Amino acid sequence: MARPARFATDQLLDAAVRLAAASGPAGVTMSAVAQAVGAPSGSLYHRFPGRNALLAEVWLRTVERFQEGYFAAIAAEADAGQAGRAAARHVIAWSRAHPEEAALLLYGAEDFGRAAWSEEHAQRADRGDLRVRSTLGSLAKSLGADEPRDSERVVLAVVDLPLSVVRRHLRAGRPLPAHAEDLAEEAAAALLGAESRR
Repeated sequence: MARPARFATDQLLDAAVRLAAASGPAGVTMSAVAQAVGAPSGSLYHRFPGRNALLAEVWLRTVERFQEGYFAAIAAEADAGQAGRAAARHVIAWSRAHPEEAALLLYGAEDFGRAAWSEEHAQRADRGDLRVRSTLGSLAKSLGADEPRDSERVVLAVVDLPLSVVRRHLRAGRPLPAHAEDLAEEAAAALLGAESRR
């Protein structure tokens, strides 16, 4: 009977997230993660063939966890305007609850070595990107956003503006203020309201 693994994959990825939040993607190395959890390097190589695989898993797990709640926030609202406002709030609320993962998402997949990812990891990322585009496209259509300018307004309302609030505070090393969700929702409502009046 095989001996159970001493270090769980999630434990290793959690350590990698902490390193990325503190030092950026460059801080995520096999040896740094092993040292952070007190594991032998072999424990990492048993789960990740190399650093590229580790970086891919760190990025994808974080993005997928964020997206799970983001899609749920949109799907929970029957009204498209309310769905957009809920999406904007979710960006802030999730970032407040997961500041280290939010700090990681201020980078991009390219910063985590996407060009060197395996085909499996790249396809997983592509599926997630496609789902985001499809969800935002459906939201824009429900709001009557038919022109590229109008669709850009929707993305600005439910993605770009709330992320800019998160970025400004996290990059400055400050916690998100208590009113951040309300501001994100108000900004989204103003932009989406302008969309609905077109």
